[in-house]
Amino acid sequence: MSEMKASDLGERGIIDLIWSVYKSKVGEEKMRSMPLPPPDDASAVPLPDGRYLVLKADMFVKRTDAPPRMRHYQMGAKSVVMNISDLAAKGASPIAFLFSLGVPANYGASQLRQLMGGIVSATEEYGAPLLGGDVGESRDLVIAGFAAGISRSLIKRSGAKPGDILATTGSFGETAAAYKILLEGKEAPPALRKALCRSVFCPRARLREGVRLAESGAITSSMDSSDGLAFTLWELSRSSGVGFRIDHVPVAKKAGEFAKLHSLVPLDLALYGGEEYEIVFTVRPSMWEEATKAAGGRLIRLGVAVEGNSVFINQEGKEFPVADRGWEHLRRA
Repeated sequence: MSEMKASDLGERGIIDLIWSVYKSKVGEEKMRSMPLPPPDDASAVPLPDGRYLVLKADMFVKRTDAPPRMRHYQMGAKSVVMNISDLAAKGASPIAFLFSLGVPANYGASQLRQLMGGIVSATEEYGAPLLGGDVGESRDLVIAGFAAGISRSLIKRSGAKPGDILATTGSFGETAAAYKILLEGKEAPPALRKALCRSVFCPRARLREGVRLAESGAITSSMDSSDGLAFTLWELSRSSGVGFRIDHVPVAKKAGEFAKLHSLVPLDLALYGGEEYEIVFTVRPSMWEEATKAAGGRLIRLGVAVEGNSVFINQEGKEFPVADRGWEHLRRA
């Protein structure tokens, strides 16, 4: 029998393999004693003053992460957002950003200037000073980003309890619609096309909301939604040992317009997309008002954590299961 390849394992399988090797060498107890045990959004180190140093590494590869017509400036900025979003989900304020850059030999100097412009602008926007990195030659453009932040109130994936309110910072579906335009060639009126594609080209990290929500003391679990809303819900469910009853899925208005134009199911665009950097989290029921105030007055209630291990949509008294799938490298799920 031939050996399994990375494409057989998929991104999730590779992550499981990595941590299984680690666990076999150092023991499960040591792994579980980490402030943010794997597979959380980031890693953390306790500091003597009671705060945590939160660390995140995330990689942008042009061939797999840059859709057609994405500018080099936007690639650079997005490589920062990918890392900052995970700090935000853990309630960490950025203090530094570094990156290793792999560049093809024929990569143009003007393109490199644009790329660096995006990286510098994004690090300045999110208050993450660019401290340096490394440069090497590669067949494809690769930006391996590394962000560090400080958190006073670390939020894990694993703290949700039955009865907690499930919520998010924004609506979903625009990126899924944009990829249908960019990768499948579907048409849309110019204004709609531009708005949808912007969601992919110019994503935003919910940093202010994430830090303030963590500081409010109202949040019991948290994760960013970059791999898709459905996958995020299932990961929070697995990590916390609860199920989720979904009473409302916030479909972005423009995603709904696109779905109507092409006879698509809006709910599918919202649930099974990806590359959206909203924060999905659970809130202590008694502290909903505090959480809403911390987030600037706008949170969207999705549902509630329940006993069990299933994720389902409650619609007019009927239950519909949410599929456990989302964006996954090597499988294109």
